[in-house]
Amino acid sequence: MKCWLFALPLAALALSSCSTSAPRPGPEPINPLYTAPPATLDSEQIAALQQQLSDWPQLGRYREENAKLAPPAPGEHRVVFYGDSITDAWGRAAGTTFFPGKPYVNRGISGQTTAQMLVRFRQDVIDLRPAAVVILAGTNDIAGNTGLATPEMIEDNFRSMTALAQSAGIRVILASVLPTTDYPWHPGLQPAGKIRALNAWLKSYAASRGATYLDYYDALVNAQGGMDTQLASDGVHPTPAGYAIMAPLAQQAIDQALAAPDAGQGK
Repeated sequence: MKCWLFALPLAALALSSCSTSAPRPGPEPINPLYTAPPATLDSEQIAALQQQLSDWPQLGRYREENAKLAPPAPGEHRVVFYGDSITDAWGRAAGTTFFPGKPYVNRGISGQTTAQMLVRFRQDVIDLRPAAVVILAGTNDIAGNTGLATPEMIEDNFRSMTALAQSAGIRVILASVLPTTDYPWHPGLQPAGKIRALNAWLKSYAASRGATYLDYYDALVNAQGGMDTQLASDGVHPTPAGYAIMAPLAQQAIDQALAAPDAGQGK
């Protein structure tokens, strides 16, 4: 998915630190294309929105690959990495590798929110019969990619995915949202604080459900609450150096999850 689908230029607002006037509201955390006057959209934007509406959760993306994927071999611990563009690019972007020799499956889709991921969870996770699933999501919800998503809405989607996985005996690994201070396709949302709050909830919720919390955030964050350019050139998507930091953390979390008591034992 191209970033222009979500990107519209927004004027920066400069406020003096000594101003006595009330601060002006920033942009709404909703994909600007959803609220733009129809007459202002070009043919490419309209076509992209039509394509999105024709298969909103993108169930077609992995349907053929799923059909060709053999069941796990006896004793094999398949792991599904499930997420948005950060997962989608892992092993597919130049210079990145995706756990060579491991029975791990990438089911990331660029631009997706937790709501879309919940709809395709049975097809792209449960039906693949993994031993564990690594869920990395939430940043696109905060960016408003599929409309307004409150913290409660995001949390509910994580709850539902966790419940579905654990009911199927799949170990759940909830990954922290990666740090960022801005979204290039929807600037001005100031997401750093929202990401910290969501990560705090994810860590607490994982503990309450007997799931494993995977902390990418602390290993990647800089003093501003984002990522340095060598780890994420656009401030959001990891570079090969960023993935190199994430990979051993993910493997450690997988080892921990697979050694834990049976999934579904959390309360």
